[in-house]
Formats: sequence, C-alpha cells, structure tokens
Amino acid sequence: MHRPIAPSIIVGMMIAGAVMGPSLAGAQGYPARPIRAVVAIGGGGEALGRLIAEKMSQALGQPIVIDAQPAAGGAIAANTVARAAPDGYTLLYAAVNSQVYRTLLSKNVPYDPIRDFTPIGMMSDAVLAVAASNNSGIRSMTDLVARAKADGGRLFYGTSGVGTTHHLSGEVFQSVASVRMTHVPYKDPNQVGVELMADRLPVGWGVFGTLHQNHLAGKLRIIAINNTTRFQRTPDIPTVGEQIPGYEPPPGWNAWFGPAGLPRNIVERLNAEVNRALAAPDLRDRIDALGFIPTPGTPEELAAELKRSLANAARMVKAAGIEPE
Repeated sequence: MHRPIAPSIIVGMMIAGAVMGPSLAGAQGYPARPIRAVVAIGGGGEALGRLIAEKMSQALGQPIVIDAQPAAGGAIAANTVARAAPDGYTLLYAAVNSQVYRTLLSKNVPYDPIRDFTPIGMMSDAVLAVAASNNSGIRSMTDLVARAKADGGRLFYGTSGVGTTHHLSGEVFQSVASVRMTHVPYKDPNQVGVELMADRLPVGWGVFGTLHQNHLAGKLRIIAINNTTRFQRTPDIPTVGEQIPGYEPPPGWNAWFGPAGLPRNIVERLNAEVNRALAAPDLRDRIDALGFIPTPGTPEELAAELKRSLANAARMVKAAGIEPE
C-alpha cells in the first residue's frame, strides 16, 4: 500500500512547481524568439562576434541580433546586460576590458563583474599588437623606449579607450621600461590605425586583425606582438616581452556572459553552441585572419579565468602605480 501524501507536502510541491515551472519550461523551449547580443567590443572583436553569432543562429533556429555598444571600454554594453532579465534573450559578448580592466581603471563603474553576470563560455584570446606610423622613426620597442625618454612624457600613444587591454598594456610597458608617455584614448577601436596611417599618432596598441592588412600594405608598421608568444601569421615580429625584459602582457580574452541568474539549462545550451561554432572547419581561417585564437571551454572555466584575471590585473595596476581615471 502507498501511504497518502500529507496536505502540507502537496502544497509545498505546488509552490515549488509554480516557482520552477516557468523557468524550466522557458529553458526547455529555448530559444523561442530572436536573441539580442550586446557587443562590448569594436573592430576585429566585433567582426568575430558577428561570425560566431551567425553560426550559433543556424544551430539555435533563431536569429542572434547584434547590438554593438563598444564605447566606454564596453562598460555601457556590460551595464545594459547586467540590468536585463535573465531569460536568455539578452546576452553579452565582451572582452576582458569591460569585465576586468574597466572596473580597475575607471571610477564609478555601475556593475560588478562577478555578481551581476552569469558566465556562459570563453571565446578566444585576442592577438594584440603595437604599431607605429611610418614617419615616426620607431621600428622596434627599443626605439620606442629611446623616443619616449627623449620626449620626456610628450610622446603620444593611442588605444581603444580608458580601461581596455591596450590601455593597461601601455601603462605596464611604461612602468617596466621606466618611461612616460601621454595616453590618447579613442572611442572607435579602428581609429588608432587611422591616426597612425595619417601620421597624427606616432604609436598605438590595437587588435592585430585591424592593423595587419595596413601593415602588409606598408601604411603602418607593427613593431611588436603584445602576447606571450609570437603569432603564426607574423613569425618574424617579436613580442613586447622579447624586446623589453620583464614585460608581462595583460590577459586579452573575449567571452559570452548573461545576466545574473541565467537558468543552467540555457547556459549549457549556449555554451555548447559557442564551442561548436568555434570548432567549425569553415571558420578556422577567418578567425585566424581576424587575429584571434579560439579558446573553447566550460562556464566554470570562464568563471575561474575571470577571477584570475581580476587578481592579476589588480596586481599589475598596483605595481604600475596606476590611478583610476
């Protein structure tokens, strides 16, 4: 014989079903409408996001609509998603900029990178580069050191904005090389290359994919790769660390996040599609040409990397004596 279920237990089950039902039902039928991807990256990073989002859309059966908001180091985009409903229909494609550096290098950031987001999956490591204008006379990082010392802090260097990987890289370089330069932040990540080619800027940090074609065309010169190892497309160009002993490049990853409280079923579905898109054979050369190295993984691995990056960046900021702007 089965023992009758107590009325209190039945009531408890009904309440639990009312609370969990909509969330689970939404996850099981996900996605039922277009997904908005708020993109916190410009230039080559945005191009990569569009490429992967298109491949994911095909598998999910719903379009992923790109909403590009790269200004303010991606902070505007990040804040948009932090305030969104955790239903899987508003996602954040961000760089380490908005999730780490912006919180350390800028005052009054309105979101918490850990509390306000759900990690979905890592996308890639960006290949970053240091480039100089043709008329600057700068052909290497040692040339840059000599020029910076001679100019006594008046040498300008450009980046894609305050609180970005490029900004922190420039500051760490100055600390290690014992030089001072003047930071020129741009709202558009592509503007660094434009200013270099016009000889209005002597040197700048940028994404490899947005600088390489102009390097090949002789319109500017990439003088260093701002990663721990050389990049396969330019094996003859040394890293910053090879030229400046003691220099450690800040992390430069891209990843997908959702608002805090995103249901696990949705997280797992999106993570699977991100990883599947990154492994697609027809995208390998295009990803490589944009200057990115695929780094698929689990949500837990992204969460761990986020914490590591926050700790490492805080150490770099403190060692360089950088004050938030």
